[in-house]
Amino acid sequence: MKSDKMTVALLLIAALAVGCNKDSTTSQQIEKARTNAEEAAKEMKDYTYAQKAQFVEYMQGRLAALNHDLDQLAAKVEKSSDAARAEAAPKIQALREQAAKLNKQLDEVKNSTESTWDGVKAGAKKGLDDLKDGFNQARQWLSDKIAP
Repeated sequence: MKSDKMTVALLLIAALAVGCNKDSTTSQQIEKARTNAEEAAKEMKDYTYAQKAQFVEYMQGRLAALNHDLDQLAAKVEKSSDAARAEAAPKIQALREQAAKLNKQLDEVKNSTESTWDGVKAGAKKGLDDLKDGFNQARQWLSDKIAP
């Protein structure tokens, strides 16, 4: 019951967030909201050792998406002023290093045993959260620094 309420709340939040975008159609907005809600539900899921392959697949998908977003962010930085590029370079590099670290953590997850599962899973989740937070901070910094 509690997870049903959480899912509905996440769907509403995702729908509101997507609803602010005037460039996409209603069906695209609904699909994006559904996808966001599914991703949020997966993030809350507590994977067991038996679900290790699914967890690795999910984490690799999230890492690939963040790397893609990071590439887009880096491309925007390249189009900015010299001062912004110089200031952004260490931020982008730090995010790339975090992504590489998470990739290594995923290798540890793949090679984990049942006894090490909870620890490596928690480390990978924390690594993903840290990378997402860092990316969001960098994106916010860039939007504050460079006018759209």
